[in-house]
Amino acid sequence: MIIDKLFEKVALNGHVCVGLDTDYSYLPAAMAAQHPDIEDGLFAFNKGIIDATLDVAACYKVQIAYYESYGIAGLRAYQKTLAYLREKKAVIIADIKRGDIAKTAEMYAKAHFTGDFEADFITLSPYMGLDSLSPYLPYFEKNEKGAFVLIRTSNEGAKDIEYLPTENNQRVYHVVGKKINEMGKPYIGQCGFSSIGGVMGCTHADEASEIRAMLDSTFFLIPGYGAQGGKAEDIAKYLRDGNGGVVNSSRGILLAYRKQEHGEEDFAGCARNEAIRMRDDIRRFC
Repeated sequence: MIIDKLFEKVALNGHVCVGLDTDYSYLPAAMAAQHPDIEDGLFAFNKGIIDATLDVAACYKVQIAYYESYGIAGLRAYQKTLAYLREKKAVIIADIKRGDIAKTAEMYAKAHFTGDFEADFITLSPYMGLDSLSPYLPYFEKNEKGAFVLIRTSNEGAKDIEYLPTENNQRVYHVVGKKINEMGKPYIGQCGFSSIGGVMGCTHADEASEIRAMLDSTFFLIPGYGAQGGKAEDIAKYLRDGNGGVVNSSRGILLAYRKQEHGEEDFAGCARNEAIRMRDDIRRFC
């Protein structure tokens, strides 16, 4: 199961998920001058980040919207980035947040689990119902793939739907989480977690212990660390024996060079230092 590979990466490299949510404006000025072409510039920047962080990151999350916004050139950079990550044997999460049914979902599964855009995990929205997830299931066992399904997100608007009350004093995200946890049972790896994971924001730490106990075999993709208020001590509560989740950081790592004097001269080194700082910060509480 692909989840075992991710579990082992966390044990070896720590919990950091490097978010390659790359905008062309993130390139240092000298690099942008060298790479005026969108495709080349985006890929060159990503390659630098990947090379600098490969041994201190558990995985990489590539947000497709950043590349779609540049049209065909951006998608070629997306494809090159995925291919390079596969070459480096990194674990890839394609952040595509698809959520449709029937044949449309089948085509999304084919597009992002095979071919030019192949990834190890994808992100999915379950809010059209569990039948929106079923077309992906054959890939989990046969093709060593997985997914992170939105359960409780870290944005302020999560309260609009995810926190609505249901029967038995539960909230919508409780119901969704339990259904995802149960759906994932057939895809549990040797590590004890399922290849069907969940997106679980870390910005409400008071609920963390309850959630971890309730979703016993769900591996978490955890946003909300840092700028959104999530702390390392909060992260630890969402884990089990120090594993069971990866923590995403995108701009915090990609733009770390902007916080350093002369940082543009070594943007990749600054990204590595930030990934190490984040890794060690989380490890202190695990």
